[in-house]
Amino acid sequence: MTRFRPCIDLHDGQVKQIVGATLSDTGAPPTENFVSDREPAWFADLYHKDELRGGHVIQLGAGNVDAARDALQAWPGGMQLGGGINIRNAVEWLEAGASQVIVTSWLFDDDGKFREDRLRELANEVGRENVVVDLSCRSTESGWTVAMNRWQTLTSIDVTHATLETLAEWCSEYLVHAADVEGLCGGVDAELVDVLGAWAGIPITYAGGVATMADLQLVSERSGGSVDVTVGSALDIFGGSGVKYEDLLAWNLGSR
Repeated sequence: MTRFRPCIDLHDGQVKQIVGATLSDTGAPPTENFVSDREPAWFADLYHKDELRGGHVIQLGAGNVDAARDALQAWPGGMQLGGGINIRNAVEWLEAGASQVIVTSWLFDDDGKFREDRLRELANEVGRENVVVDLSCRSTESGWTVAMNRWQTLTSIDVTHATLETLAEWCSEYLVHAADVEGLCGGVDAELVDVLGAWAGIPITYAGGVATMADLQLVSERSGGSVDVTVGSALDIFGGSGVKYEDLLAWNLGSR
């Protein structure tokens, strides 16, 4: 059954909820839906207390290392870590308390061409079971194209069943942000959920656009319960009004 998985998004060392499409390298500030006055460790401790496993800490750009370490130390082995992961630092983050590392941009060259050799190298270095591949994507003429560099740069691969099948040899999970609807609280990309749910393989977590509990029900129905979901800007602990944290806890209890 579809489960709620928690998240901690870090930007400039703070827990934030950001409209994904507004992230850039130009120096222009992104659109922020929420900036927390609580430390990242507070959220990790909350998830730990409520036994919400399989969530992730994402570093959105530089300046988040200390905050990420604090969150992981609050629940060693309880959350995945993404943002800036590569072959040089993956082991370090696992030793810092990450349950798994999430890798995206490092799997591509500067032109966005996929480097399968890098994924194989990472899996051999830390173990396939410790690797999550982020296939966050944007809608394009070919369907959904994976985007790197904080979702700014389109790459050479699309989110298809063939892609999911090929990469699954070297990772144990996928994380898929629908970047076009990320942070907008306007509803999920149901067609993307259809594609993900129709593939019977390793676990997948979908993120992007969840506005109400009805969106969790939609993901569950459209994926046959095979795709998990994370909730950001709509969640009350992140300043939202559409989804209550306590309702998500009840949802997970009901899906066991």
